[in-house]
Formats: sequence, C-alpha cells, structure tokens
Amino acid sequence: MSSAARRPLLVLVGPPSSGKTTVGTALADRLGVVFRDTDADVEAHTGQRVADLFVDLGESHFRALEERAVAVALEEHDGVLALGGGAVLSAVTRERLTAYTRAGGTVVWLDVDLASAAERVGLGRSRPVLGLNPRATLRTLLAARAPLYAEVATVTVTTGGREPGEVVDEVAAAVPAQAAP
Repeated sequence: MSSAARRPLLVLVGPPSSGKTTVGTALADRLGVVFRDTDADVEAHTGQRVADLFVDLGESHFRALEERAVAVALEEHDGVLALGGGAVLSAVTRERLTAYTRAGGTVVWLDVDLASAAERVGLGRSRPVLGLNPRATLRTLLAARAPLYAEVATVTVTTGGREPGEVVDEVAAAVPAQAAP
C-alpha cells in the first residue's frame, strides 16, 4: 500500500446480490467520496460484460483479470470500493485484503441469506456463476464462500430482509472516524 490517504476508505465484499453496489453507491454519496466496483473496472478494461467474459474466455481468465483489478484498486482508490462476489476466491486477493486491514483498513462483509439472495437475483441468468440451477448453485456458493468472506472482513453486516438505507447506516458506522472525509 502507498500512503494512508490513498487507501480505500472502506472495502465491501460479499456474494452476488448482497447489496455491494447499492450500499456502496449510497454510502459513497453520503460520505462525498467516489464509489468504485472492480467488476466495472474489468468490464472497462476488456470492453466486455463480466457474464460474457465467463462464457467467451472462462472463469479462470476472468478471475485473473479480477485479481489484477483488485490489486490496482487497492493501490489507487481512496473512496468506497466494492469487490466482485468471487474476488475472495483468490488467495492473493485475500492476502492483499488482510494487509489492507493490518494497515488499518476496514473490510465489510455484506452477508445475505439464501432466501433474500434468491429473491434479489430473481434467479435470472445474468449472474454468470449461477449456471443452470441458480438456487442450488447460490446455496452452494454462499456456504463455500462464507469462510473466505469471514477471513478478510473486519465487520459483518447482514443485508437480508433489510432496507438499503438501514444497511448503509450500519456500514457507515463502521467507517473509522479518522478515515471519514
């Protein structure tokens, strides 16, 4: 990490449909900082949607692009940063997040239950990792990734069954006073 001033104010992690974009955007607006999403960074870099990258180039290729996007964002971004739901699958990314928290950074895990997640994604096909049986895949994904989110998080906020404003309030309370703009 470079200087503390360049460190992200806060990093959001969590599964697809946990509310990272919704909460992150609202929180950044409230704090008067910029919101950044590493999935959007990958899309801007490649000119392709994440779902198309999965189909055209495969998940491992996408994960390599994602790992690099996270590294760059952790170095350059000083606002609210949201990572793609599967970013924590990378041991290198988890190590970077752990270094960020050791340096005083805050990682918030937006945790969501299966029923809320399934309702939010509408069990549609726009989420590339959900495949042919979205509900079963989502259940497996939530269970498999939970220990990884827990490993990197300094704060856990549940989002299921809650209004976005309520979640934003709780996440805002996790921003260290000395870090808030």
